[in-house]
Amino acid sequence: MARPIELTPTLRGRDAERFFEMMDNVQPVSREELERMKKNYEYFRSIATFPMPECKL
Repeated sequence: MARPIELTPTLRGRDAERFFEMMDNVQPVSREELERMKKNYEYFRSIATFPMPECKL
């Protein structure tokens, strides 16, 4: 039987500040980067030995 998943620790102090700064300054992904990620996903999907969902980006 699998072990239970432990709770994720709460961020505190400077770690929490950095996390919120990153969340406030999210940079959009460029079209070229998105196409590269789709191409990589399709490659891994083609060689996977288990079912993978279709990419919907």
